[in-house]
Amino acid sequence: MEMTEKAEGRRERKRRETRERIEQAAMSLFLERGFDATTIEEITEAADVSKRSFFDYFPSKEEVVFAWQDSFADRLMAAIAERPASDSSVKAVEEALIVTVTASADERAMALGELIHRTPTLKARDQLKYAKLEQKLTEALIARKGGDPQARTRMRLLSTIVIGALRVGSEVWQARAPDVSMEGSSMEAFAREIFGELWKMLAEFGEETKTSLQGNSIR
Repeated sequence: MEMTEKAEGRRERKRRETRERIEQAAMSLFLERGFDATTIEEITEAADVSKRSFFDYFPSKEEVVFAWQDSFADRLMAAIAERPASDSSVKAVEEALIVTVTASADERAMALGELIHRTPTLKARDQLKYAKLEQKLTEALIARKGGDPQARTRMRLLSTIVIGALRVGSEVWQARAPDVSMEGSSMEAFAREIFGELWKMLAEFGEETKTSLQGNSIR
């Protein structure tokens, strides 16, 4: 039994290493030559795997690019779970997202974001990540509430608002001057700025709604 468990562990490790090797080779080629100019054959040659092996891990070139998004979602869910139980849902999601975004803000990730931004086929697919993130974030926040089904609507709304801010923030960051620092500290300051503006605007919208309701009741 012990030998079987060890063998399974080795197989899983080899699969992970092969997958990572394919990802690394593909990303290097994408960033060097461009996504459309890179073929699957070139990726498999650089990764020293067969074409069949490539398709065992990824159904298409696009899936290689977006594999990192799944890992981002997993890291975000882990960060949510690690927040203290005393944190409010708003505090937990803000801090977890800032930690995850900051940790992901390396030069390679920024270059990948730029690749997606300038490649139409990838840019269209990129929007799907937000729907996935919203769903996973909702489930993570509900889990913090002990799985309370009554909290679903409220947590889903919070997730929608926060992921919307992430989408806008990503677009604003992409539009920044190319010489802006990519260091994590810079990204953290930017993320906190975005959240600060978000909560401020939501408060203002709340006041506008209150004033409108009061005006309607007077009439």
